Amino acid sequence: MINKLVIIGVGLIGGSFALALREAGLVREVVGVGRSAENLSAALGMYVIDRYAEAAQAVQDADVVLLAVPVGQMGPMMAAIAPHLAPHTIVTDVGSTKQDVVALARANLAQHIAQFVPGHPIAGAERSGVKAARGDLFRERNVVLTPLPETNPEARELIAQLWQGCGAKVSEMAPTLHDEVFAAVSHLPHLLAFGLVDYIAAQPNAEALFGFAASGFRDFTRIAGSSPEMWRDICLANRDALLQQLAGYEAELARIKQLIEGGDGAALAQLFAAARDARQKHLSS
Repeated sequence: MINKLVIIGVGLIGGSFALALREAGLVREVVGVGRSAENLSAALGMYVIDRYAEAAQAVQDADVVLLAVPVGQMGPMMAAIAPHLAPHTIVTDVGSTKQDVVALARANLAQHIAQFVPGHPIAGAERSGVKAARGDLFRERNVVLTPLPETNPEARELIAQLWQGCGAKVSEMAPTLHDEVFAAVSHLPHLLAFGLVDYIAAQPNAEALFGFAASGFRDFTRIAGSSPEMWRDICLANRDALLQQLAGYEAELARIKQLIEGGDGAALAQLFAAARDARQKHLSS
C-alpha cells in the first residue's frame, strides 16, 4: 500500500494504472497532473484521481510519481519536478522507448537517479484519454522494467509489486535491447498501419475503398487510431532501431514484389505458409 500516487498525464495508461491500483487496494490518494482541465475533471468524475494540481505542488511528499506523458515532454517534465521531489519518492515512467528516457533522467533527475525505475507496460488501445481508462487494462499483459545499475533495489521491487498488483506480468531487460525489440514488434507495426491508412486516404476513390474495407483491413489498421503525438515522439526517439527495421521490411516487400512479378506461385505459397506457421507457433494463445 502506498499513501500518495501522482499521475502526470492522466490518460489511458496513467488512468488505468490508477484505477487498477484502487481496485487492488494498493493506493490511498491519487493526484493528477495534466494540460487539460476538461480531462482532469473527467478523471475526478470517474474516481481515477482524488484531486489535481500543478506538477511542482503535486509531487511533494509523493510515494510514487508516474510519468505518463509523451516522450517528447518527458525531459521538461522531469526538470520541472526534480527540485520538489522528496528523497523517498520513486519516479517511474510508461514510455515506449527507453534509451532516450534514461538519458533524460540522467540529465534532469541526476540527484534522484537511484529512485528512478524506467518502465513500459505493453498494453494500450486505439482510443486515448482518461475516458478510455479501465482497471483491467494490464491484466495478464507484459510490463518491462529497465532498471539502471544504480537503481535502488527497494524502489525497483516496489514498482514491480505495483504492476503485479495491476495483474501484469513483470520482466526486465536492458534499455538498448528493449528499444531493439519494440522497434520490430510495436513501433514498425504502428508505422505500417498509419502508412497504409494514409496511402488509402490519399486515393481519389478513398471513400469507396474505405466503404468496402472489411475485418482484415480494420484489424490491421486498428492501431492507426492511436495518438499521433505519442507515435511521432516514439518514431523520432527510437529512429535508429526503427530505421533498421524499416530497411529490413522494405527488403522483404521487395522480395515479395519480385515473386509476384515473376509469377512464382510456389515461392509465394511457401513464404505465406512459413509466416502462418510462425504466427501459430508464437502468437496462437
